[in-house]
Order: sequence, then C-alpha cells, then structure tokens
Amino acid sequence: MGFTGSSEGRMPGGLARSIQIDKVHKYCQLVRMSDEKSQERDAQRRAAILQAARECFLQFGYTKTSLDDIARRANISRPLIYRKFKNKDDIFTAVIEELFETRYPRAEQVLTSPGTRRDKLLRVYEILLLEPWDELMGAPMAADFYEVCSRLFPQVEAKHVRMQLKLTQAILENKELAEVFMLAVDGLQGDLPATRVLRRRLQLLIERFV
Repeated sequence: MGFTGSSEGRMPGGLARSIQIDKVHKYCQLVRMSDEKSQERDAQRRAAILQAARECFLQFGYTKTSLDDIARRANISRPLIYRKFKNKDDIFTAVIEELFETRYPRAEQVLTSPGTRRDKLLRVYEILLLEPWDELMGAPMAADFYEVCSRLFPQVEAKHVRMQLKLTQAILENKELAEVFMLAVDGLQGDLPATRVLRRRLQLLIERFV
C-alpha cells in the first residue's frame, strides 16, 4: 500500500523519493561548489604565473628568465606551471595578450562614446599605447620585452597591429591615413621616452592629423 521495504525505513514511497531527490540535489550543489572553487583556484594560479613571468621578463630579460625563476616568484612548483602552459614561449604569449587584449573592449567603447575625432583618437592611444608603456618602461629590460615581442612572436604583434589599425581607421575614416598615423606613432617611441614625453608627442601628432 505505497510503503517501501528499503533502508529508508518503512516510509511512504513518495516521501522516500522526495528524500532521495533532496540528497541528489545537495550532492549536485556540493559538486558545483567544488567545481567553482577549483576554477577560481586555477584562475588565481594562472594570474600568479603571468604576474611573476612579467616581472621576471622585465627584470632579467626573456632569454635569461627560466621557468624555475617564474615558479619561485609565483611561489608555486614548476610542474604546476606545466598544467597551465606548454613552455616559456606559451607564457610570454599569454603575458603579451593579457597586457593588450584586456584593453580592447575599453578601446572599442571609445568609438561609440561622445567626443570629437581628436578626443577619441587620443583616448584609444592612451588605452592601447600609453597605459602599457607606463607599466613597462620603468623596468630594466622593458626595451628587450618589446624587441622580443617583435622578433620572436610576430604573429602576436601582428594581431595587435590589426586591432590598432581597425580602431584608428574607424576614427579617421580612411585606411591609408590610419596606416600613416600608426607609422608616425611608431616613430615617437624610438628613443624609449618617458610616458609624459610620449603623451605630449602623441598629442602634437594627433593635432596635425585631425
């Protein structure tokens, strides 16, 4: 008459099923919480590796930086690095991508924001050029960092140049003019100026172009 002989203990079948469903639900919650904690831990570990790697690259240079250097600075074991990255090249690529790609959404928002073409062009280059420049240029091996990016990882640099061209062209409304502007911007950086000097040069250049 609707009773079960299971270990749930001679209770109505509907109540037993309800208890089983509740147990499954709680188990699923625990699994989900465990997965979320694991993902959070993985994200924190990856961030620590990239931060340590960037500091090492900027202090020792790309060639002299070892995975052991990065592991020690990140305070993790070398095997844990291999769970996230294949090798030092893979780490360097991720460092560059984090430095620039995380800024693209902000730069794209500038295109739809109020302001003159001059204002937008300056704001985009503040985000894509001046901000990372300010982060890197005080370091001993900052010049090496940019040089290694161009020499060993041209595909990464090309990706950044394409995005920069897309944004510049959207503001200047002319591809050829955008390309000339970007070449001029490259020329502003040749002597590795301080950020304030580079900003002033950029402002003068934009005033001539817009």
